[in-house]
Amino acid sequence: MNTLRGQRSLFGEILDWMLAPLLLLWPMSVALTWLVAQNIANRPYDRALGEMARALSQQVSVDQGRVAFALPPGADQLLRADEADQIYFQVLGARGEYVGGDHTLPVPREDDVAAVGEVRYRDDEVHNEAVRVAYLWVAMPAAPRIPGATSPALVQVAETLGKRSQLATEIIKGVILPQFVILPLAVLLVWLALARGIAPLNELQQRIRRRAADDLSPIDEMEAPEEVSPLVRAINDLLERLDRSLATQRRFLADAAHQLKTPLAGLRTQAEIAQREIDAGEREPEALKRSLQQIALSSQRAAHMVNQLLAMARAEDRELAARVAEVRLARLATETVRDFVPRALEKRIDLGYEGPGADGETAEPQRSSVLGHALLLREMIRNLVDNALHYTPPGGTVTVRVVSDPFGQVVVLQVEDSGPGIPAAERELVFQPFYRALGTDVDGSGLGLAIVAEIARQHGATLTLDDTREGPVPEGSSPGARFTVRFAAWPADRLPRAAPLASGTSTPA
Repeated sequence: MNTLRGQRSLFGEILDWMLAPLLLLWPMSVALTWLVAQNIANRPYDRALGEMARALSQQVSVDQGRVAFALPPGADQLLRADEADQIYFQVLGARGEYVGGDHTLPVPREDDVAAVGEVRYRDDEVHNEAVRVAYLWVAMPAAPRIPGATSPALVQVAETLGKRSQLATEIIKGVILPQFVILPLAVLLVWLALARGIAPLNELQQRIRRRAADDLSPIDEMEAPEEVSPLVRAINDLLERLDRSLATQRRFLADAAHQLKTPLAGLRTQAEIAQREIDAGEREPEALKRSLQQIALSSQRAAHMVNQLLAMARAEDRELAARVAEVRLARLATETVRDFVPRALEKRIDLGYEGPGADGETAEPQRSSVLGHALLLREMIRNLVDNALHYTPPGGTVTVRVVSDPFGQVVVLQVEDSGPGIPAAERELVFQPFYRALGTDVDGSGLGLAIVAEIARQHGATLTLDDTREGPVPEGSSPGARFTVRFAAWPADRLPRAAPLASGTSTPA
């Protein structure tokens, strides 16, 4: 059996399941054949034994009020002339007295009701040897004249089982011996049929092995058996997902190389300028300081770009997004706002928060919970706030707001600013990677809003963009931009228990 192997073999397992019943049924077939052979062997010998009992019953008569039995001369020797078996007979009178034959032959059971003229059969023993007995009761016409008669006369003929066993053995041999030839042939035919049946799987395997490493085209289902079509469709689905994943990786690498080229080139240029100034004997601290500041600024831009690219990769990670738990959106918003307060103060921007927990209370209404991934949602809020601070001029305002639906249907996250706003024609384009609105001179990677859109899509939320100020904008003012993200709210009894997250990203249970 192939179960001793570490790795399962489909061929061996099917072969086991096909041959195991065959090997189990074979001994049962032998036993059943033996029983049938015994029954077949008994029939002709029982018939002859019964005829012999009837012939002896014709020799029973009544003489002077007694049951008499007399065989013709030589009939006794002829009756017992059997080379294979020993034959016994016995005649009992109407009072159960011995009349003729063998004394040792046992009588029928007491519960065996006498039926005159009916031949019956039973298995018994004579001299510790198994015998087959045929017996019948004989009616006596003059029985009323027999004093003390209680039953008809009884005639019994017994025969040992030598011929019957020999015949049964011959039948068994005639049936079983061919099976020793048929059984190996059946095993061979099963093996050949199974090998032929799984040949299409081997062909499919060879076609897949012959493929080039970059060939992710779907497999033709028509070239595979119908039973294997679900497996082929599953493989095609895997190839399609793998192709999308590789395409995403290639696009990510291309975009990363393209976007990092500029800050890295700036770093190199500033480093070369500083090196030339030092080589030229320029030792002015201010000049060297300016060069170092430019290097620091370029490195900061490069680091920001790398962080944005990594955030984009995390947002597109389906496995990461699938690990969801309860997230208190208001708490994430307040923590993010606190993180950006120093930067807002540096730019003289009024950064505020409105919503649950804004009054300083630690408790937060349960209805502000959503089902999602805390790390990705934090990244989404950070990018919205970072984008607002980028485009809001000094003296402006940025407001983060969390609004809970009183009916418990949605949880709304809003980030609005007093910046220049985004024209209606460009509001769909700003959510594309590396796109930047025209007419702006603010440094940026063009990835922040793309990350926001991807995270919102992963959480099944809707993302909209409109002006902060509705209607006509007074001269000298800016319309601003308001980003609104609507999440489906989940009741507390349906939310799963929050899983522990990494430090700085945990949510309350």
